Amino acid sequence: MDGMTGATTDAKTMRVILAQPRGFCAGVERAIDIVERALVKFGPPIYVRHEIVHNRHVVEDLRARGAVFVDELDEVPEGAWTVFSAHGVARKVVQAAADRTLPVIDATCPLVAKVHAEGRRYAGQGREIVLIGHAGHAEVEGTIGQIDGTVYLVQTVEDAERLEVRNKAKLAYITQTTLSVDDTRSIIAALKTRFPAIIGPDVKDICYATQNRQEAVHQLAGQVELILVVGSKNSSNSNRLREIGAELGHPAFLIDDASALKAEWFEGISIVGLTAGASAPEVLVQGVIEGIRQFGQVKVELLAGTPEDVKFKLPAEVASI
Repeated sequence: MDGMTGATTDAKTMRVILAQPRGFCAGVERAIDIVERALVKFGPPIYVRHEIVHNRHVVEDLRARGAVFVDELDEVPEGAWTVFSAHGVARKVVQAAADRTLPVIDATCPLVAKVHAEGRRYAGQGREIVLIGHAGHAEVEGTIGQIDGTVYLVQTVEDAERLEVRNKAKLAYITQTTLSVDDTRSIIAALKTRFPAIIGPDVKDICYATQNRQEAVHQLAGQVELILVVGSKNSSNSNRLREIGAELGHPAFLIDDASALKAEWFEGISIVGLTAGASAPEVLVQGVIEGIRQFGQVKVELLAGTPEDVKFKLPAEVASI
């Protein structure tokens, strides 16, 4: 494959342990399904505001089938079917689509929509909101834009420790769904130390898929010497999986696909852990396994992990396809 060098004929055998769960979560599956169904039902082009999910291969595949990805609604022609991405959008975007009477299908992940609802509920109680998340991330921008009132964005414990608010007695926090559970917990603890009256959802309310995939990397780390994460560079949850692997003392690499594999990674390595971010398709994982075979024989094993059977309801516009 392109980009892969250092093929070997040596008889070394590597164990490749697959994380479980890995790859697509229910919110991502739903979002992709929505675009695919819209293409079938309404025909191309279907316009999608921002990347439907943060994975280059998924976006390129849908683009080849007639999806057109745009940064803003003013790039959408009059009357064209428009899909909002899984990350959610600000209320002003919803209103802009309504002002133009664009036919819209909302692919916002239901767990992101739950965060929006929590934020609006707290704001409705007269509270200022602290949003724990990554500046510039599509989900964070959408969440801020869903809440009337003041929203403070904090990204680190240090941000929480120096945060200044108007009313310490009327404060609530919410979180980006794809953050690290451990990091979120430490930031919440810092907020509670600084603002004892602050309220918010339990840390377990962070996305189930994010938790499960992170826990699987923790399990992998106890059994492997190298960790590979399949996912795109702009995927928050994929980046965090790689970071966790590195924090647990292993060489850890985030790769788009098998073309990114490097021979030197596998020198002296006999056990490889392999996982994928929540927006990375399984076909890429299988491609990576095949790519590893050029560096030695491969024995694939499956990590025991948390089973996932979550399914989210489709929007009415495409549910009947």
